[in-house]
Parts: sequence; structure tokens; C-alpha cells
Amino acid sequence: MNLIVSSIGQGLLWALLGLGLYLTFRILDFCDMTVEGTFPLGAATAVTAITHGVSPLLATLLAVGTGMIAGLVTGLLYTKGKIPSLLAGILTMTAIYSVNLRIMGKSNISLLGKPTLFNGALKNLPQYFDSVTLGLIVIAIVTILMVAFLATDYGQAFIATGDNPTMAKAFGIHTDKMVIVGLMVSNGMVGLCGALIAQNNGYADVNMGIGTIVIALASIIIGEVAFGELTLNQRLVAVTLGSIIYRLILLAVLQLGFSANDLNLISSIVLAISMMIPQFEQHLNIKKPILRGVQPHE
Repeated sequence: MNLIVSSIGQGLLWALLGLGLYLTFRILDFCDMTVEGTFPLGAATAVTAITHGVSPLLATLLAVGTGMIAGLVTGLLYTKGKIPSLLAGILTMTAIYSVNLRIMGKSNISLLGKPTLFNGALKNLPQYFDSVTLGLIVIAIVTILMVAFLATDYGQAFIATGDNPTMAKAFGIHTDKMVIVGLMVSNGMVGLCGALIAQNNGYADVNMGIGTIVIALASIIIGEVAFGELTLNQRLVAVTLGSIIYRLILLAVLQLGFSANDLNLISSIVLAISMMIPQFEQHLNIKKPILRGVQPHE
């Protein structure tokens, strides 16, 4: 039972990564590789700040800020430097590796004996319920803010930029600005995820970002495949549920005797299978029921 609770807690915390990538990957139609650098950047910033006596809450906010700066760099490379989106993200991600080493001063830092968001007010909770509780609070706040933002005129302009940038420009929308803002918000969320995961694990490592984009994509794809046609707001919730399902799948696979060293391989296989399921359904002529009154987001 403890393993299931732990997996749910991990799923809730990692869902921030999926939600961050959803903004760029699905809404902006921007392939952002920056997240593989932003995630350890958030972790490095938070852990280093905490070890220097900064409060865990402020350290976490600093991680969000550094993540947004990374997104800004990628956005400027893409919009002003005219560098392709994939290459712009890779360039920023590569540069962040050196930045992380500068921030930490070494390849990894432990939080042993240091205060974190998990051993403060949540320390009296049963084992693993601290991550579930904090995860629920953070995910609820982030999801509500995202729903509120996307419902505004600015948010609709943001969606229009991803749907049809040419038409968006014709309506007077500054698409370059939308892309930059989207990348900043997305990577700020990824930095937040890195900070929370590092505090939950008790350390930050310069290599902890490897494979994170696969984890984020798995949350998105599993959520979409599992719940079918949904509205945009419902898809945001589905990403969180997809992250939890993904963690439970990993738990089940590990219980079968696989090594933790195989996690990246397993993650890739799970993502590949999830992405192929719609093709299998099409070939087998399997139709999913669509909820009454629910329209898919175009």
C-alpha cells in the first residue's frame, strides 16, 4: 500500500512537468527540449539556496524564476535569432548543464538535515502522504491558474498562436511575444517541478534531467489515450491523471523484477505503446464513447 501511495505522490509532483510541456507541445505546437535542462536547473537552484540558509518556499520560488529565464532564452533564440525551435531548445539545454555546475559547485548536493517543504508542516503526516498532500495542493493551484489564464482574451490569443500563427498575426496578435511568454510560463512550471522533486528526494544532481521530456510526454499521451475526446480544461486534468497512471505502470513493471536502471528504457516503451494505441484502435475499428456535451479541443 505504501508503494501505491508513494507512486501517486510522485505522479502528482511529476504532473507539473507534463502540464508545463503541454503548454508548448500541445497548445503552442512548439517542440521544447529546454525542459531537460530546466528541470535540473530548478532542482539545483532550490537545493543550493536551501543549503545556504534560504527558506524552502523562497528557494522554490527562485527555482521558478530561473526556469522562466531559461524559457526566455529559448524564446529569444527562436523568435529573434530565427533558430529552429528544436535546435533553440537543445542549445539552451546544453548551456544550462554548465550553469547548473556553476550554481552547485559540484555534480550533486544533498539536503540531509536541511529543511524542505516536505519536512516542515507536513512532517507529521503518515509515510508518503506528504508528497500526496503537497502535490494535490500545488497541482490544484497550477491547474486553476492555467484554466483561468486560458479563458482570458490573452489566453485565447495564446491558443490562437499555436493553432494558426499566420491567422493570429492577421488579427493583430504578437505571436513572437506569445511564444516567449508561453516558454517562460512552461519552463517556470518545469523549474517548480524540479525544485519539488529534489526536495522530496533529498538531493539535486546535474544529470537528473536526462529523460525528463519522455516522462512529460508519457503523462500527456497516456492522459489523452486513457480518457479520449476531452475539452481543453479537461485535458489539463487528464495530464495529471496520466502522470499518476504512468507512475503506477512503472511500479507494476518494477514489481515484476525489472531493475531501476531500466526505467528510461521502460519509459520509452510505455510512451511508444501509448502513442500507437490510437492506430491499433483505428485498425480494429474500436470506437470510444464520447461523453455527452463534451467537445474535443481543436
